Amino acid sequence: MVEYRQLDTEKAKSFCEALFQAYGFSLDESRTITKALIRADLYGIESHGIQRLIRYHGEITSGQVDVKAKPQIVHETGISAVIDANKAMGQLAAVQAMELAIKKARNTGCGMVTVRNSNHYGIASYYTEMAAAEDLIGVCMTNTEAICVPTFGSQAMTGTNALALAMPAEPFTFSYDASTTVVPRGTLEVFRKNGTPLPDQWALDANGKPCTDAAVVIDNIIAKSGGGINPLGGIGVTNGGHKGYGLSIIVDLFSAVLSGGLTSNYVNRKAGLNGICHCFMAIDYGIFGDNKAGIKANMSKFLQELRDSKKAEGQSRIYTHGEKEAEMMAKRINSQIPVNVKTLEEMQNIARSFKLAELSLLSP
Repeated sequence: MVEYRQLDTEKAKSFCEALFQAYGFSLDESRTITKALIRADLYGIESHGIQRLIRYHGEITSGQVDVKAKPQIVHETGISAVIDANKAMGQLAAVQAMELAIKKARNTGCGMVTVRNSNHYGIASYYTEMAAAEDLIGVCMTNTEAICVPTFGSQAMTGTNALALAMPAEPFTFSYDASTTVVPRGTLEVFRKNGTPLPDQWALDANGKPCTDAAVVIDNIIAKSGGGINPLGGIGVTNGGHKGYGLSIIVDLFSAVLSGGLTSNYVNRKAGLNGICHCFMAIDYGIFGDNKAGIKANMSKFLQELRDSKKAEGQSRIYTHGEKEAEMMAKRINSQIPVNVKTLEEMQNIARSFKLAELSLLSP
């Protein structure tokens, strides 16, 4: 049986901030990384929360993440920019890029910033919601190491390749955030940690056959020996797998191709070559009419009509994207978050390696 423990949210934040400072990040940088990381756990997205610390530990200590790196603008126009992250922590490059996109949207109505040579940045919705908080539409995409097998293929060629969009609305911001694969790699890591078999249509083995063993799939992805996760829609074309495959290519186009960075099939963590690429957009939706408040009200009305529409038998509620996450965060932000005991053990071991006094923060 999978065992979880409740960890005080503030203790989790303090631990992460102390840990990132131990790696050599400044206090402000540590807080920036931690905010993005903890947001995933507050939203109930375990795959991208503090269970990612073990991955970050390996990448930082191996030099794949350069603690001293400073992302820099290498090309810029009034509405666009390209940032070379120089192997910086993904969250730091991503926040800088979205802040720049927001600034450009304020000046011109639309800002678009691409990033190359970066690292994993957590949940994409963290950045789109930065724009939504400024009364803008936010769009974000990122490629990753190749984990997605093309329709009719047997070798991973595109990444998790998440796509997110957020727009202000009442009573909940519309916030869509999803991988273009059936699930992201982080979900497979959770299944492996829990010793739970994968659903039959999620992943493929090295020969392109369905595989329910998360450890085998992850090992094959790392070794580049074939197989991986299916695109959104699953195997073949019957349930639209080709559509998810196409979306994954689009994300690589906007993040890697436009930034001059590495497409997913060239990103190789095992070889020490992360090179992950992102894309950020901020759009002032007021450019589409004089009545900006009316546009927001129309979106809010549409979302409420979706919630109020006829329910399926046995169902009592229809959600719009971002609604579940907002409600979950309201419950957890001043309370506790559930953490897998194996994740807690990983955190304890990392803390011991740095002789952190904050080790005690993980105690019940």
